[in-house]
Amino acid sequence: MSGLAQLTPGAPFEGVFAVREVERRLSRGGKPFLSVVLADATGSARGVIFDQPDWFAERLTPGAPVRVAGRAEQRGGRLELLISHVRPAGEEAADTQLVPRSHRDPDELFGFVLHLADEVADPGLRRTLAALTGDETLAVAWRQVPCTRSGHHAYIGGLVEHTVGVAALCQTLCTWHPRVDADLLVTAALVHDLGYTRAWRIAATFEATEEGRLLGHVALGLEIVAAAARTAELEDARRLALLHCVAWHHGPPPPAGPQQASPEALALMRLNAAEVQVKSRLEGPGPDATLL
Repeated sequence: MSGLAQLTPGAPFEGVFAVREVERRLSRGGKPFLSVVLADATGSARGVIFDQPDWFAERLTPGAPVRVAGRAEQRGGRLELLISHVRPAGEEAADTQLVPRSHRDPDELFGFVLHLADEVADPGLRRTLAALTGDETLAVAWRQVPCTRSGHHAYIGGLVEHTVGVAALCQTLCTWHPRVDADLLVTAALVHDLGYTRAWRIAATFEATEEGRLLGHVALGLEIVAAAARTAELEDARRLALLHCVAWHHGPPPPAGPQQASPEALALMRLNAAEVQVKSRLEGPGPDATLL
């Protein structure tokens, strides 16, 4: 069958989907029902189960694939799935792509990461980048995980695609402002979102890890980069400058104010936001916004 994004209101549907959310609710009349969010590679949609909600709740586990059947309806201008049947997906789930993928080759994009790292001249920063790109487990996750679950770069390969985009913008800025520390800025751009490699796990959907949920990707990224800097014996001043950029890439960490940012941290913060915002505008509202 077609993906969730292609469902037509008024038509029956059946297929294998990932369970993203399950919530027991009460109708205005006090009758319990289930609110369910299903997802596949094309997007996600909210569904409802009115009959035997407790029985169905035991068979719907967030993050797991299931075979679902029912009818697509239009409610308030949005698609809503009236779910009537649910059963385990079984072995067929292994052959069903439920999470979206980048249209760019993640391995090729990681080659750009290696190329940009090779252009960094500072010996300590080069060693730090080598420690990170040479970590096989980290490198696999770097090529695979998304940046978000349903926002920007929310697909397999999203992190490495975003990384290359931000680093390329930073390189361009350095040609216009030669007093900016190009080695520091490009290194920071390459590593700024590495916390996502520990913040997400890929199952039938993108699921937040426990440390990702509790600490967030910035804190995790600081741990990853700091550990690599120690391994590389990066001198203290350069290590702090690099961590400063990573800590600032979403804005001033408390209690810092904007005036305390280094030129490199400020550049990374602005160019990171620009890459995300342009990407989001080019893609439009995205399948989640349309279906939910």
